[in-house]
Amino acid sequence: MQDTYSQQRDAASALSPQQQARQHRMSVLANAPKAELIRLWNDLDLDPGCELLRGPETGLVALRGRIGGGGAPFNFGEATITRATVRMENGVIGHALMLGRDHGKAKLAAVIDALASDPAMSERIEASIIAPLHQLAEREARKQGAETQATRVNFFTMVRGDD
Repeated sequence: MQDTYSQQRDAASALSPQQQARQHRMSVLANAPKAELIRLWNDLDLDPGCELLRGPETGLVALRGRIGGGGAPFNFGEATITRATVRMENGVIGHALMLGRDHGKAKLAAVIDALASDPAMSERIEASIIAPLHQLAEREARKQGAETQATRVNFFTMVRGDD
């Protein structure tokens, strides 16, 4: 029997290129710093009309874990999330779901998702917002990795020389 993680990994690899691109976009938007997201949005100088279909609304999700990554699943807590769904004037729908309670960021991310789903705007959104945010996240991950590596302690056992 295949474990759940393997099933999820296999399901993710079965996604179409468009679905994988959207999954990447949603991840980048959800994890982006709000100030940088707003700055990049303002640089685009867009003011599209949209209608809120859902939210932004805040709720809780259960967090599940497995001991050792493969043990029996258990609930170990909850996380606050905010979601939003918008419909643009041209009918394209965008969604956002992210940790935290930031309604403004969720709405903006949903608008960006909708615009990126529109073939006329997708390349511009990718180049102007998604790619810079992804590069920022990679730089931050490298910086954090270097800081973590600098504090690494290697433990080893020495044999005492008792005579």
